[in-house]
Amino acid sequence: MERQGRSAGLFKAIVNPVNLKCTTLPILSLNNQYSRNFHLAWLGFFVAFLSWFAFSPLIPDAIKSDLHLTADQIGNSNVVSLCATLIVRIGVGPLVDKYGPRKIMAAMLVIGAVPSGLAGTISTTQGLYIVRFFIGILGGTFVTCQAWTTAFFDKNVVGRANALAGGWGNSGGGFTFMIMIGLYNRFLADGLSSRVAWRVAFAIVPVPVLLFVAAITMIFGTDHPAGKWADRRKLPIAQRRLHEEQAASQEKDIVKEEPSVDVEKASGSGTQVTVAPVGVSPSKSQHCPAEITSELDVAVNRELTWDVAYTTLINPLTWLPSLAYLTTFGYELAIDANLANVLFNLYNSPSFGQTKAGYVSGVYGLINIVTRPMGGYLGDLVYQRYGVPGKKYLTISCGVIQGLLSVGLGVYIDGRPHPSLGVAIVLFLLTALFNEAGNGANFALVPHCNPNSNGLMTGIVGATGNLGGVIFAMIFRFQARPYGKAFWISGVLAIVRS
Repeated sequence: MERQGRSAGLFKAIVNPVNLKCTTLPILSLNNQYSRNFHLAWLGFFVAFLSWFAFSPLIPDAIKSDLHLTADQIGNSNVVSLCATLIVRIGVGPLVDKYGPRKIMAAMLVIGAVPSGLAGTISTTQGLYIVRFFIGILGGTFVTCQAWTTAFFDKNVVGRANALAGGWGNSGGGFTFMIMIGLYNRFLADGLSSRVAWRVAFAIVPVPVLLFVAAITMIFGTDHPAGKWADRRKLPIAQRRLHEEQAASQEKDIVKEEPSVDVEKASGSGTQVTVAPVGVSPSKSQHCPAEITSELDVAVNRELTWDVAYTTLINPLTWLPSLAYLTTFGYELAIDANLANVLFNLYNSPSFGQTKAGYVSGVYGLINIVTRPMGGYLGDLVYQRYGVPGKKYLTISCGVIQGLLSVGLGVYIDGRPHPSLGVAIVLFLLTALFNEAGNGANFALVPHCNPNSNGLMTGIVGATGNLGGVIFAMIFRFQARPYGKAFWISGVLAIVRS
């Protein structure tokens, strides 16, 4: 019966009448706003990669030869792209809290389409830096993706919702490698020169797809379970929280009897419920339809003020997931940007060129379809038994194992004059497993930290992940040879952080 209930939850949206969030994950249906917003959230993040990571599979040979790039200039362009995303993610968080994730997602996709369309005009190294910097805006879609799913899914499934949306979106990095290389080779076969082929590939894929997804996001998406983003404060539970805050600010200690309120479900039918005080379980409040056990149950996004920003920045709960994400997602970004170039230079031969290096490297991002959701699922699982500390220790454990495997990969590559490609692939896939599961576990934890500033919190953690990407990209930039050195240095950093 329990298994049948879980299976039904893949189709049916069951709504918590207290906060109107969905307590199931109906990913196999599109007949409700929860399903539609979930799929739009990951799709927006997914298509961002079609431009954001489009340079990486083609830069080891085609773009490098066309623009006469040095290894240092390739490394610099990777760092420039990550720096842009770092800046954008910090700014996007407060915008999400003010305007909602749907509108900000669509806006970033439209803005990111402009430099994507200009990629074909690049003729100098400086032009490459400028275009990659502004394309880096698209990396901010991760913040809107995670904030969107957090707003619509309740605490019992939010880890899986965030991890699935993040993982499926992140897999866009892997698909981008395959799509761009496939298009490039197709154009070569059709008689285009290498110089023209990579430029045409940019014009055909990223721009129209970005604009199309932005359009359907605005047409079919919704802002909040309550309706418009501005209506999020009209929920009875939000009104109750507002009254509590006003009472606290006036330093009044008034005990109020909780009233019965009518809450309209997402399905449109009215339901009479009694809102129990925070921390009171159903055994103590027999009329409460949903247990309220944490601040996450009643949280409503606040607009950014100096007080909110200060409170968030000094909260240790802000920096625990942020530092963890620095060494998990930061590592993944650096690997996605550099792995094809490393494999191309390490194994370059008539039978192993840019195409194979790109396809093999693309697997690292592609397996996010499974690995990141697995981390979120495990996060929800340990939460049921150990609460929030369980999610914390799961995140830390993934980071430590990722670091150990990265050290092993680096030592193996440098310890042999001709390291086996097969062994190297196995090692980097094992590293990817714990690296990406750690990302999923982390964003199962994030919704519990500063839940009233979800956009700002998500932006800070996402930006710190990009800061990690810059740090690890700098390691690969300055420790280019021997090739394994950057991997084991990165692994040691991940272990020490944990």
